[in-house]
Amino acid sequence: MGLETLKIDDFQLHASTTKRYGLGAHRGRLNIQAGLYEDDLYDGAWCAGRDDPLQWFEVDARRLTKFTGVITQGRSSLWSSDWVTSYKVMVSNDSHTWITLKNGSEDLIFRGNREKEIPVRNIFPAPVVARYIRINPRSWFTSGSICMRVEILGCPMPDPNNYYHRRNEVITTDDLDFRHHSYKEMRQLMKVVNEMCPNVTRIYNIGKSHSGLKLYAIEISDNPGEHEVGEPEFRYTAGSHGNEVLGRELLLLLMQFMCLEYLSGNQRIRHLVEETRIHLLPSVNPDGYEKAFEVGSELSGWSLGRWSNDGIDIHHNFPDLNSILWEAEAKKWIPRKMFNHHVPIPEWYQSKNASVAVETRALIAWMEKMPFVLGGNLQGGELVVTFPYDKTRSLGVTREQTSTPDDHVFRWLAFSYASTHRLMTDANQRVCHTEDFAKEDGTINGASWHTAAGSMNDFSYLHTNCFELSMYVGCDKFPHESELPEEWENNRESLLVFMEQVHRGIKGVVRDVQGRGIANAIISVEGINHDIRTAADGDYWRLLNPGEYRVTARAEGYSLTSKKCEVGYEMGATRCDFIIGRTNLSRIKEIMEKFNKQPIRLPVRQLQALIVRGRRRRN
Repeated sequence: MGLETLKIDDFQLHASTTKRYGLGAHRGRLNIQAGLYEDDLYDGAWCAGRDDPLQWFEVDARRLTKFTGVITQGRSSLWSSDWVTSYKVMVSNDSHTWITLKNGSEDLIFRGNREKEIPVRNIFPAPVVARYIRINPRSWFTSGSICMRVEILGCPMPDPNNYYHRRNEVITTDDLDFRHHSYKEMRQLMKVVNEMCPNVTRIYNIGKSHSGLKLYAIEISDNPGEHEVGEPEFRYTAGSHGNEVLGRELLLLLMQFMCLEYLSGNQRIRHLVEETRIHLLPSVNPDGYEKAFEVGSELSGWSLGRWSNDGIDIHHNFPDLNSILWEAEAKKWIPRKMFNHHVPIPEWYQSKNASVAVETRALIAWMEKMPFVLGGNLQGGELVVTFPYDKTRSLGVTREQTSTPDDHVFRWLAFSYASTHRLMTDANQRVCHTEDFAKEDGTINGASWHTAAGSMNDFSYLHTNCFELSMYVGCDKFPHESELPEEWENNRESLLVFMEQVHRGIKGVVRDVQGRGIANAIISVEGINHDIRTAADGDYWRLLNPGEYRVTARAEGYSLTSKKCEVGYEMGATRCDFIIGRTNLSRIKEIMEKFNKQPIRLPVRQLQALIVRGRRRRN
């Protein structure tokens, strides 16, 4: 019915007694999480004020509803062990007269939980129509208290005169495949999209999972399979935590939507497809997803399927390049011994014995191969967009603002998604679990939330040119199939707006005097201590907020060149090309090597003097 997804609001939940406010009826939602430090505001269940058989937890559906079952969990807590082992169920139409569900002539006793995390579902012998439903605990863990997290199963009865329902109903007009897809069904759906739009889509895989499932991606571009000079590359990934299913389904819906809208002539979508090379990877961890999918949306709990088959959290399995960079900065090695970008992967990480998931290795190879400019990974269980850094700079500190040199750009990128989401910045939206992110415009620096070394976001920023953010797209990691149309409406505009941000900043090509593109040239922006590099054809893209910047292009063996580049407020990157010439020293080395002679080891001044003399003789 929507306790977990917050479709049922706090005012619809009631209880006989409450231990304290943080354990009130409003906290009795399936899969709700307590904070690390449990307090009076955000605890992990409803807990009764007294432990006796007279306690109850009540849901007001606000309309006649066909109730079919109940799912329960114990209390989310690192410190307490509380759960209900059996309960009765009662229903009412007026909240005064209650009818207990019967097994023949006796009250029906439902078996509850045996521990606090694994959900237990009980289906009623027959559906019951009523407005109110109560759960009455009859027994509980002997060393604990009466505490519950609950989801109610049921369907609202048709009622065209119900104003509350009409006011809160979200309807989509998009004709898409709104259901959960198994691995085979996902592959089939991608194939259908490819067949519908063969000229602008291409299916490929970036590698295999631990169990051998291919990690499929779909490319959407007017020239699929080909990098076009000057065209930025964008990626969305989802499902690194296999049980966070909503992101996976959103990307499957997005690829259908873009194909259909492209065919119908939607100018916004056509512009995106023609000016951007888009990559969608819906399932980074298909092994984990299959585990969660097998038990279903209500019974997968908070963590079943989160990790890879070999028990690794893929999203936080990347090398910790932050520590390497910060140590180099402390020793003043930058830029003399090390660059402030493209930080190399340490050797130990690349060894076969390192605890690195095959999925992570596949992602890294993909990230290194494609010249991505901007990326978003879709997560679940919250409503917020996080941006780097994800690791705190101060040792031993679990939460601390830790900004990148591009903090202003990252904040804009995060806000572009959050502000166009239907719920992320809604001040009336209750918190998913313990954090009120709406007060921060639905965005947060990752390290300010909780420190995490080796995240995909930090790695992408420090090892490649790509700015990567995490979008937590819904409170419910694995919403019921019936919720998918509304979740699509919540996220559709945000998904499109964020993609469009890849065209913000400057772009151009770095060429030599003969007009050939120079790969691996370094692009520096004055005042921002983070550089990027050109792609194989010499083209580059540098995400920047509106303003005037002094930009420098340099490459090994070439003289550096600087110019002012202005970024406007209108959408579309400013063109900023560079032509750089060879240095005298590199030209001498090239000539010597061409004639199989060793370069003369002379000071630069003497070499320059020789070149000047040669020019005079020719004249």
